[in-house]
Amino acid sequence: MATISNDIFESLLKQIEGYSPAIESVEVGRVLEVGDGIARVSGLDNLRFSELVRFSNGTPGIAFNLEKDNVGIIILGEYDTIQEGDAIRPLGRIASIPVGQGLVGRVVDALGNPVDGKGPINASEFYNVERIAPGVIERKNVNRPVQTGLISIDSMIPIGRGQRELIIGDRQTGKTAIAIDTILNQKGKDMYCIYVAIGKRRGEVARLVALLEEYGAMEYTTVVVASASDSAAMNYIAPYSGCAIGEWFMENGKDALVVYDDLSKHAWAYRQVSLLMRRPPGREAYPGDVFYLHSRLLERAAQLSEARGGGSLTALPVIETLLGDVSAYVPTNVISITDGQIYLEPELFYAGTRPAINVGISVSRVGGDAQTKAMKKVAGGLRLDLAQFRALAAFAQFGSDLDKSTQQQLDRGLRLTELLKQPQYQPISLSDQVALLYAGTKGYLDTIPVDRVKEWQTSFLRTFNTQYAELATSIAEKKTLDETQEATLKEAISSFVASWS
Repeated sequence: MATISNDIFESLLKQIEGYSPAIESVEVGRVLEVGDGIARVSGLDNLRFSELVRFSNGTPGIAFNLEKDNVGIIILGEYDTIQEGDAIRPLGRIASIPVGQGLVGRVVDALGNPVDGKGPINASEFYNVERIAPGVIERKNVNRPVQTGLISIDSMIPIGRGQRELIIGDRQTGKTAIAIDTILNQKGKDMYCIYVAIGKRRGEVARLVALLEEYGAMEYTTVVVASASDSAAMNYIAPYSGCAIGEWFMENGKDALVVYDDLSKHAWAYRQVSLLMRRPPGREAYPGDVFYLHSRLLERAAQLSEARGGGSLTALPVIETLLGDVSAYVPTNVISITDGQIYLEPELFYAGTRPAINVGISVSRVGGDAQTKAMKKVAGGLRLDLAQFRALAAFAQFGSDLDKSTQQQLDRGLRLTELLKQPQYQPISLSDQVALLYAGTKGYLDTIPVDRVKEWQTSFLRTFNTQYAELATSIAEKKTLDETQEATLKEAISSFVASWS
């Protein structure tokens, strides 16, 4: 017994003698002051910008202001229990988010934590929330379309893969509706979608997610939520997180579409955080770098070259205007960064023209490069026809007698306007759009009463997709409208118009 005890004693003694403790140096800061979602801390001299930190109560934060004698931290969560003097530790990594296929079909917060109750995210990679945009040499020209399913956009304001197209308009004019319709139309088109909800009510986001699930769009969509009840810090980083998720798809040779809804609230969140950090205010109380806030986000959208895998990231930022004022600070900033804008007008919306797109000032700077040959052929003169119609309609209000050609232009314009009206959540396929626009621009609808154009459209498309299914498939696959296809289409429309009553 004594021998066993001696052996154990000697063994322990040898272990103690051979033990050399590893010295680990950990920087620990102390909270100087806390309140309104921000904290000032001392003792973190080696902290980097955007580095993650953790307070003693477990709440994360991000380094935002690096000053001479203290660091400004934006708190990503509850700050009520954080007190002066509490310890704070750096986590040694820049703010990052999980990325990959595991996020498809999920609803996450701005840090990538799941909020849909479906368990943890299956992701092996992390991307920094803030990343440098691809360089000039790494990009190529935008030349493939993003089919929105909205006939007025696909025909006159085409969006290309890798483009940044701004959706701008007053409150309640259908901005989100356009973004959601675009997401719904990507089913089966090998496009991954990310919807970033910034400053929206949780109930509104829940309804939106339920809608996407109903139409089967969550199979290829990720929703990033920073609701109105979340802190300004979460609202500030949410779009960058959504962009990082989309970049993973782009860098892996896939196509992704990210919707920022909306960047006005993003700018408000940034202004709030900046003012609390005592950064000097500029125009409209925004800090001086508010332009850089959005430019470094939207510049990350790109069509990569073949050498980089040929993937793309398309950005659809949303901006809310006040009483149609597009000359306000944030709208003008974002207009100058983007490749065009879709302007929604309240007057058109209330008059029943939905989507309420003002074709006159809406523009796509990519233009015909992002259109299929078939669409380019039938939609070439549509914008001009509508512009002439609006000018004549304004003039005709003051006159009674109009010559035959003017009256004909007015009648055709009324029918084209009716044709471009489209209910929500009912995207139209490319072949159907081509057929309808051909009928409208070539004058086949001139004999149809204006109030029955939508009725005619429904009946025609039913016939077109059954009796002429081969032609519809041919246009959809080839994306062209050659002489043979055109002759068959002409025959289909004229025979239907003749028999329809």
